[in-house]
Amino acid sequence: MKVVLENLTKKFPSKNKKEHSEVVAVNNFSFEIPDGKLVGLLGPSGCGKSTALNLISGLLKPTSGKIFFGDDDVTTIPPENRGVGLVFQSYALYPHLTVRQNIIFPLENLKGKNKLSKEEMNKKALEIAKLVQIDKLMDRKPSELSGGQQQRVAIARALVKIPKVLLLDEPLSNLDARLRLQTREEIRRIQKETGITTVFVTHDQEEAMSISDLIIVMKDGVIQQIGEPQSVYDNPVNLFVAQFLGTPQITVFSGEIKNGGLYIGEDKVLSIITDYSGPVKVGVRPEGYIPAADGALSCNLCRIEVMGRDISVVSSNPLAESEIIRSIISSDNKIDTSSATVRFNLKPSKVHLFRPDNGERIDFSLN
Repeated sequence: MKVVLENLTKKFPSKNKKEHSEVVAVNNFSFEIPDGKLVGLLGPSGCGKSTALNLISGLLKPTSGKIFFGDDDVTTIPPENRGVGLVFQSYALYPHLTVRQNIIFPLENLKGKNKLSKEEMNKKALEIAKLVQIDKLMDRKPSELSGGQQQRVAIARALVKIPKVLLLDEPLSNLDARLRLQTREEIRRIQKETGITTVFVTHDQEEAMSISDLIIVMKDGVIQQIGEPQSVYDNPVNLFVAQFLGTPQITVFSGEIKNGGLYIGEDKVLSIITDYSGPVKVGVRPEGYIPAADGALSCNLCRIEVMGRDISVVSSNPLAESEIIRSIISSDNKIDTSSATVRFNLKPSKVHLFRPDNGERIDFSLN
């Protein structure tokens, strides 16, 4: 089921009673979610991503704009009639019901021609339980399950009615690191097998990038960029997107473009061609550093952190906005830890330039 949002806006009254202003949680939101795709709605806390999800589900009414499921305008249709499955961060399972009863619960509310017999409900519940691999736990209650198992029950309950759209609101945030990894892989597998159009809300960029067909990066209720995860990572439209995506985070230096070169302090780090000249923000991804004895960029060496196949070179530079710089290099490289400095050449494809006033990206080519 294709989902289309047209100029969707949601405003809330200000909590400050002395002010009559409104808080714009979602601002002129327009995008299309292709049929059968998993889209990651990504952004920091308070950016409006959960509000956008609640608008799609029908739990909130938009201030303006429209929502389409396929060709059908569902903007004013109540949530129970939209055909959505919703999975909450808190799982929201009924503690007094078994796994089977929790999964069956949505089916018990079906009426008319959609009403099912007890045998049909049990059959559907078992089919979905097998899909999410909890069919051996059907007689347990939520308190007898692990966090990952409870999350699977919540997903099964959302899927049992075969929804047109599956909506996941921070579904992994209550799980430990290992379970998060396992469960996100399961979510991707389930989505692929069912082919249900899915919206996955998260503030964790690694989660969104690892399982999404498309990601939508938000800030202050406004879409910053939409695209395939790797494309957005490699080609951020502005400094915010560049800094939000990537672990470790991109390092930003104060630099300057002059005389056909990109300078960080006195170091000419690249020869470039661009229409822009003057001060610039230089973003370098952690994998964009090549250690070299005569490298263009000089940094103060702090320490080396061994991570198995890779090494993290921790250094500093007075022109970097962060206190430390993490450069991820192959463990095959040898770093002289007795030296006070370390020098790098930069991979041009991992260097991004931004205007210092508004953070917009500056395009360049190599000279």
